[in-house]
Amino acid sequence: MTINKLSGLRLQNYQPLRDVVFEHLRNAILNGDLSPSERLMEVQIAEQLGVSRTPVREAIRKLELEGLVVMIARKGAYVADVSVKDILDVLEVRSVLEGLAAYLAAERMTDEELEELELISYNFKRCLENKDTDGMIEKDMQFHDRILRSTRNRKLIQIAQGLQEQVQRFRITYFVEYNELKGVLADHQEILEAIANRDAEKAQQVAQKHIDELENTIVKFADKKKKE
Repeated sequence: MTINKLSGLRLQNYQPLRDVVFEHLRNAILNGDLSPSERLMEVQIAEQLGVSRTPVREAIRKLELEGLVVMIARKGAYVADVSVKDILDVLEVRSVLEGLAAYLAAERMTDEELEELELISYNFKRCLENKDTDGMIEKDMQFHDRILRSTRNRKLIQIAQGLQEQVQRFRITYFVEYNELKGVLADHQEILEAIANRDAEKAQQVAQKHIDELENTIVKFADKKKKE
């Protein structure tokens, strides 16, 4: 279990301590610092974070409501597993939303935002060349988030970002272990070019294809893990 101390985050954020602990643990789960099926020990977490057990207990209950933690009778709290079926279900929905986001981005993205997207794509390439996995994960998220925010559709942003978080835990694993990242780079470039050309229909098509290819990658990844 790897959890960093809170270091005065409550004072900085002006939030109740239980909410700060919740966000801290939630991020640790989404980022892979807390692994699927790992047990969450209230006393140990409280000591590591430098807080009492009460905000930890309250945070774990909130995480259970979000589906990130499961409570097992007479055993305690555990980080919830992420099944391949769960991820594929999310990606089916995300394919449609990403296509819509790219379509709207081609119509609404400003020149300044387009330059930012180009820089993100360039930095993803640099991370790929340097085999910087953490950097690739970060730039991939930034790429999709930049497109999403340029739609200026608050409802679309809210729904799509929620789905992205659900994929994040699995993304960490396949970025580390599956070697088809040049295809991700090529997809990013194709999406970028369609948006730059203000070709909304093309942008929608290639963005959906990108997510569909991700589904295929995850299926291959799952089959590979079964055979190991």
